[in-house]
Amino acid sequence: MRKFLARLEERGELRRIAESVDPKHEISAYLCLTGAGPALKFERVAGSEISIVGNLLCSRERIALGLATSTIELQRKIVAAIDHPKDPRTIERAPCQEIVEEKPDLAKLPIPTFFEHETGPYVTAGIIAARDVETGEANLSYARLKPLGANRAFIGIAPNHHLAVMARRAAEKGNRLPIAVTLGNEPAVSIAAALYLRFGEDELRVAAALASEELEVVKCTSADILVPAHCEMVLEGVLKSDEMIEEGPVSEYHGLYENYGRGYVVEFNRLMRRRDAMLQVIQPGYYPEHVWIGGEAIAAGLARRLNARVAVTPGGAGRLHAVIAVKDGAREAMLGAWSAVNQIKMVTVVDEDVDPWDPVQVELAIATRMRAERDVLVVPAMPSNRSDPLARNGMVGKLGIDATRKPDGRADWRRAEPPAEVLERVRRRLT
Repeated sequence: MRKFLARLEERGELRRIAESVDPKHEISAYLCLTGAGPALKFERVAGSEISIVGNLLCSRERIALGLATSTIELQRKIVAAIDHPKDPRTIERAPCQEIVEEKPDLAKLPIPTFFEHETGPYVTAGIIAARDVETGEANLSYARLKPLGANRAFIGIAPNHHLAVMARRAAEKGNRLPIAVTLGNEPAVSIAAALYLRFGEDELRVAAALASEELEVVKCTSADILVPAHCEMVLEGVLKSDEMIEEGPVSEYHGLYENYGRGYVVEFNRLMRRRDAMLQVIQPGYYPEHVWIGGEAIAAGLARRLNARVAVTPGGAGRLHAVIAVKDGAREAMLGAWSAVNQIKMVTVVDEDVDPWDPVQVELAIATRMRAERDVLVVPAMPSNRSDPLARNGMVGKLGIDATRKPDGRADWRRAEPPAEVLERVRRRLT
């Protein structure tokens, strides 16, 4: 992460906030108002000696920069890393282990309180590393953490997530699931942890394939779990699936509050960190970094499954709407997307000549290639995710728009433009 911050500063894309800021709502306000702009480093946080950084991956361009690629190649690079993961290099001692605290007091960390009606501060950039008690397979995923006092925290996990499956398996054997929460990770780890992979596919190995330099990892001191060696902090503990508490209202990616009821408790026995550790945060709710990290990860998984270019759009909160560019098979693409990711409820399918990330091109395709009576598919009820703001009893209606050219649509699909050789000649003059 530090190398990425240095790169952003070289490019004029890091703003340092020198004045003292309050972690209760004030840091959130800064991140809200600059969400699509510079990364922020809060150098003086009231009540703490630890600085805070946020808004690191708040656009496709920023994610591509973090993965040392272009926006054109970004999706292909993520898909290739999923298809060809590699083992990271394990080292014996890591920068994230410079200081070790037993039974850490989470109140000593400057964890922000983000929104007015949430019930406390949240760790939002925590990437959870765990290992399944049955198979030994490793997993990385995001989960929000709300401190409960001393070394305890609430952890928010959707019931179908792999971490929740691991917690239930451990409970069935009478065990509590050991976990590690890593904070301050490089972009490759941040993106890999958001991917929708099959159970048993190790996101850390995908991160190693994504990283521009060799990814180094270190073993936790209290469990057989590997974590990125160059992260800022690691919290080690156990997920107590036998203890549940009410969370209260919490923000979601669509910008509204949800109330998910009860969730598990985590008890941390150790904090490892750098001497000058920074706390990374991701602004939750409907803000660019939260939307883009999830959207790019979901889109890459769909692109791999459907063998197509896929954009999961910010207008759909990075979860609910997808645009798929295909050669043929529009209906199959719709059904494939819905079955792969139950959060997605609107799918627009376009031809390969349309850029799925360009909303104007997509709208033009809808305007000129779609006939509503023929090309709109409405499914009244399909399984949805609990986070969908309109889902009822786990179901929601879904909409498919086929904005591809049809043989019976019109006889002439040629684009009106000057001859190709003239366009190329003038393009060279202009550049």
